Amino acid sequence: MTMPTYLGMPPFPKAARDAVADRRLRANLAHATGTIRDRRLAAVAELDDWAALREAGRRIKDHTLEHLDHYLRLLEERVTEAGGVVHWARDADEANRIVVDLVKATGQTEVVKVKSMATQEIGLNEALAADGVTAHETDLAELIVQLGDDRPSHILVPAIHRNRAEIRDLFRRRMPGAPPDLSDEPAELAEAARRHLRAKFLSARVAVSGVNFAVAETGTLVVLESEGNGRMCLTLPETLISVMGIEKVLPAWRDLEVFLQLLPRSSTAERMNPYTSTWTGVTPGDGPGDFHLVLLDNGRTATLADEVGRQALRCIRCSACLNVCPVYARAGGHAYGSPYPGPIGAILSPQIRGIGSPVDASLPYASSLCGACFEACPVAIDLPEVLVHLRARAVENGPRHPLVDTAMAAAGWTLRSPGRLALAQRVASSSRRLVGRRGRIRRLPGPLRAWTDTRDAPVPPPESFRAWWRRTDGGRRP
Repeated sequence: MTMPTYLGMPPFPKAARDAVADRRLRANLAHATGTIRDRRLAAVAELDDWAALREAGRRIKDHTLEHLDHYLRLLEERVTEAGGVVHWARDADEANRIVVDLVKATGQTEVVKVKSMATQEIGLNEALAADGVTAHETDLAELIVQLGDDRPSHILVPAIHRNRAEIRDLFRRRMPGAPPDLSDEPAELAEAARRHLRAKFLSARVAVSGVNFAVAETGTLVVLESEGNGRMCLTLPETLISVMGIEKVLPAWRDLEVFLQLLPRSSTAERMNPYTSTWTGVTPGDGPGDFHLVLLDNGRTATLADEVGRQALRCIRCSACLNVCPVYARAGGHAYGSPYPGPIGAILSPQIRGIGSPVDASLPYASSLCGACFEACPVAIDLPEVLVHLRARAVENGPRHPLVDTAMAAAGWTLRSPGRLALAQRVASSSRRLVGRRGRIRRLPGPLRAWTDTRDAPVPPPESFRAWWRRTDGGRRP
């Protein structure tokens, strides 16, 4: 289960340290996330029943995950009845092979794409390119990322790390037909992209999409987007291939109503999504004549088996958790080494990829555990709970620093005796001037430096609580 474009990424602490040093990146992130966060709060505040909607979303998702095998079989049956073809992919390699073979069977060498986290997860663009097929991203932000040979850094706004001037310069250099005097005005940038993409829409014979939701009851697939590019991709080509994580299924049409309220307000802070496209199989004379649905596992079944971690599969990819996360706001999305950045990436990536690599073992620690992500999540994923759970797994499965056991044994020996504890407190108080500067411990000497490399701590107080208690006669004397 690999994500090819993210191979070789360093662990989060190193990547974040480099990102935090980039002042332009931090300024771009602070402006964008702050704007989205404020708009979302206003949109959510309009609904008196937001808490009830959130609970309904949680319950629907949990019920679906509990009976996932049933609803996936029902979805396959309904899609097949409607003229579609369903393919099952155990991992990224199998999914890529299915899609590449389907595209090659059409004889085409180009495809247009609707924004899709699942295809980023499996590295589909790279797999297509390896077989001589060019994938054209049609979402504006994804286009910016593709033209810059870049990686997405946000779930909703993949190019959030770039400002308007950077995008203008990129369009001038890399976008065919871009005016040489193109300004950085949003309307001009969007118009240049529209003109560039219109030719792709009209000439493409194959499209690849993701799926926001799939209704098992009817076999209907749903894509939500804001620009209209998705509608063009889903209706104009002759062949449509949709790649869907198996957790995206919903039991019935009525369940969709809940998520069509939760997702727009949580992601784009809109009351309803500008473009909501639904399709059920194929309809002669209307839209693509061939439809293929690729159901992607790629670690999701293993995640489902974890009673604590499975709640990550409730995620509807709204990105609300990213916009409130203080760690993401400073480090940006690339530091997470995954197409899923931010708090949700810190719990989803280690589960679907496995926690064995240094990157994935470090991701559960990419959080202050402040809980803002849990409060923002429209389906009530308890991200702090899962982060702590995965930290325990990372410790159990990963290499241990040789001093950890020694330090824990020494701490246990000290804490078992009031006298030894009092002595340790006096030693700590006397060392405050040696290890601290301006009231903080920023770097300990020798092997202890590994602890302070990723955290600051206040210096020990001048005296312990016990000493203060004795000196003040139980707190009665000043």
